[in-house]
Amino acid sequence: MAASVLEIIGNTPLIRLRRASQETGCEILGKAEFLNPGQSVKDRAGLFIIRDAERKGLLRPGGVIVEGTAGNTGIGLTVVAKALGYRTVIVIPDTQSQEKKDALRLLGAELIEVPAVPYKNPNNYVKVSGRLAEQLARTEPAGAIWANQFDNVANRDGHVATTAQEIWRQTDGKVDGFACAVGTGGTLAGIAAGLRGKNAAVKIALADPLGAALHSYYTTGELKAEGESITEGIGQGRITANLEGFAPDFSFQIPDAEALPIIFDLVQEEGLCLGGSTGINIAGAVRLARELGPGHTIVTVLADYGTRYQSKLFNPAFLRGKGLPTPAWLEAASDISVPYEEVA
Repeated sequence: MAASVLEIIGNTPLIRLRRASQETGCEILGKAEFLNPGQSVKDRAGLFIIRDAERKGLLRPGGVIVEGTAGNTGIGLTVVAKALGYRTVIVIPDTQSQEKKDALRLLGAELIEVPAVPYKNPNNYVKVSGRLAEQLARTEPAGAIWANQFDNVANRDGHVATTAQEIWRQTDGKVDGFACAVGTGGTLAGIAAGLRGKNAAVKIALADPLGAALHSYYTTGELKAEGESITEGIGQGRITANLEGFAPDFSFQIPDAEALPIIFDLVQEEGLCLGGSTGINIAGAVRLARELGPGHTIVTVLADYGTRYQSKLFNPAFLRGKGLPTPAWLEAASDISVPYEEVA
């Protein structure tokens, strides 16, 4: 029995991804982070950021946690905050999926939507959240803190301490590579540090969506973005504090047209309905497997449920409008004759 919801964050299972494994001759395993109570990998960041603030004496009972987020970190923070008696104020770009906004409101977060503008703009959602935390710290009786997931290394440290150790244990130390995308950098850099601490030969790969600048940075030394992606919560244009000191062994740029068919096939062939970032992650794992050759074990992150993106990722009209692949089954109508009976 778990004493609280906090005890069921982490220790998620690895799931063998059948098609990806068969196509590469490797064992490609997905860390099922969608099984966390807040339904994403970001529950870990939420837990470690809040516990770190408590240890430092920054949070008092009834205090407010402010964060700028594409959604999942806000959800993770709110799950943890509610369990510990805190409030959350979440600043989110208005372009993010309605499903994530609804989930935040349902969990009791105070949600503030702002226009989506680049990070260099002072009204970028991250910068707005930082100023808002300072403002509330002056007026809230129990104080307020800024979670600052991008530059708070408690995020990365949580993955060093938990996710990497779980992967090592669950594979009996027989993991050859790890691949995933970057949002804050905490997941990739933290798991990389944890696994490399066990075995320096483990290969680490960045899977970067179009519209992000890190693939360019790690291959040319220049932060340069090109293209665009419909994925949410990943894609970074700067070196965050969580990424400082990190370098991947491989870097892959993954277009949506490569990632989305993976997501759609998972639904139909493996019973997994997952979000767009997971498609980028698995595509990166497949590319890493092909670089290393058959017979290797590659781990990636199954970040969250696809239900958080139903209005976009699984919306045929939206996909067609972006020129992206649209699976026929999304629009298939049943032709089964329903055996109604006559009722007097």
